Amino acid sequence: MKQMMGKQSLELKNEVYVISGSSIAGSKEKEGPLGLCFDRTKEDPMMGMNSWEEAESALQEEAASLAIEKAGIMKEQIRMIFAGDLLAQSIASSFGIMKLGLPLYGLYGACSTMGEALSLGAMAVDGGYADFVLTLTSSHFGSAEKEFRFPLEYGNQRPLSAGWTVTGSGACVLGNKKSRVKITGITTGRIVDYGLKDSQNMGACMAPAACDTICASLRDFARKPEDYDRVITGDLGSIGQRILLALLREQGIDLHRQHLDCGMLIYDQDTQDTHAGGSGCGCAATVLTAYILPHLESGEWKRVLFVPTGALLSKVSFYEGMSVPGIAHGVILEHVPG
Repeated sequence: MKQMMGKQSLELKNEVYVISGSSIAGSKEKEGPLGLCFDRTKEDPMMGMNSWEEAESALQEEAASLAIEKAGIMKEQIRMIFAGDLLAQSIASSFGIMKLGLPLYGLYGACSTMGEALSLGAMAVDGGYADFVLTLTSSHFGSAEKEFRFPLEYGNQRPLSAGWTVTGSGACVLGNKKSRVKITGITTGRIVDYGLKDSQNMGACMAPAACDTICASLRDFARKPEDYDRVITGDLGSIGQRILLALLREQGIDLHRQHLDCGMLIYDQDTQDTHAGGSGCGCAATVLTAYILPHLESGEWKRVLFVPTGALLSKVSFYEGMSVPGIAHGVILEHVPG
């Protein structure tokens, strides 16, 4: 039986459940609106390590172990891991989960990585290739600034269009063990490039890709915005949200009632000086596990389209004057009645 829907989507035929989710966040995230929602928060941004990169790896290690513990399974039952991060060669992931000693597929989708990991993990379980998989990602303000912008010691000014990279890691265990949330559909994103070159305005760079994936998902599944309680993008922030809603209106889609953005949920823009909002792989991952999943588990939300967004640039491409393409991956999450 074919599971392909339209041009970009898949409908899962077997039950694929989100068995557990874990969220580890930093002190700035603790001070935000979702501070009490995270499983654990860390006051020390260095996590007792010697570098920002090692600190981010420690976040992943803790999030992975906690997700497995919350799932009520042994780590040996995890057939494979799908993980990635923002750093070059995904070193936060490779060093962070190395001690688990489990098979790994390393991913790079920039800030869309949690959507990519959930998609591939769900396909593996749906296809019978795994009973349990672990999906996770992370980001860290210090390591991301060092990698893509300026070292913190430089003390540069940030434009109002810039986002604040979330220090945090989110992990989910997917499997065939029944839970209160399941993944029912996937829309794989395309690379969309409007030619923007401003790495300090990621919301504008990623909004076209979010629009493209949302339109594709609605089309492929023959649904309307009203068929979802929420459509939640990854980290467009306030500027990216305005662009997204305007682009969708051009396509005849009014999403203003359903739309939320993880980058706007995680920080208080009025009091935390985060400018456009949150960003980074850890933004969508921690908001998913700390905020979105509980709303689905309780039944307050019945169906959510989760659309993490990513900007596909590197230090090399940026300094060579290339544009910043975007990508977004859609994952349909639904409440499972008790």
